[in-house]
Amino acid sequence: MRKIAATVLAIVSAAPAVARPGNFTAYTMDGKQSKLEIHVYREGFLKAFGHDHLISATELSGQMHLAQPNLAESSVTFVVKTPSLVVVDPGETEKDRNEVQATMLGDKVLDATRYPQIQFISSRVRSVTQKEGVTELQVDGTLRLHGVEKPVTVPVRLRTEGGNLTADGELSLLQCNYGIAPIKVGGSAVRVRDKLKISFHIVAEESVIRPN
Repeated sequence: MRKIAATVLAIVSAAPAVARPGNFTAYTMDGKQSKLEIHVYREGFLKAFGHDHLISATELSGQMHLAQPNLAESSVTFVVKTPSLVVVDPGETEKDRNEVQATMLGDKVLDATRYPQIQFISSRVRSVTQKEGVTELQVDGTLRLHGVEKPVTVPVRLRTEGGNLTADGELSLLQCNYGIAPIKVGGSAVRVRDKLKISFHIVAEESVIRPN
């Protein structure tokens, strides 16, 4: 019996360490404090008569699981409700903003009724640098927009303090890659540029896991 016990102990001791849930800290996004903006630019021969557009998401949610000490095991999910996108356009009339928003959410652009969510799911997280409490990350994942899924890499500046997490970054994407044709006016004399810029400021709080 003693020989069997000693053998079992030796096998257990030699087995590789297995990552446990305690190595991860879960964070839930605060949708009220977080911000995501889409910057849309005009181009064309008569672009001086068009307008750039600023669009803000008002309903967004997400989860982050931050792994320590190996950040590569971290994961992120992020969802924006498409109908919650609002055209801000400072300086424009309410009538103009409403017209742009109706076009944006309609079937010619985002088709919000058919595609009610924009979703990002990470596949890999790479730590680039750590300095003065800020961690620079490259987050690879899949962006689902307008019913199309494409791989993207998002540069993120991450900061954690106490039970709070903030993440800032921006990325550019082409509408045509997601089956969206940029709007044209006046025979393309004024048109929306294919490339968009998305910027975000995410605020998340550590999730409290209660025992069953």
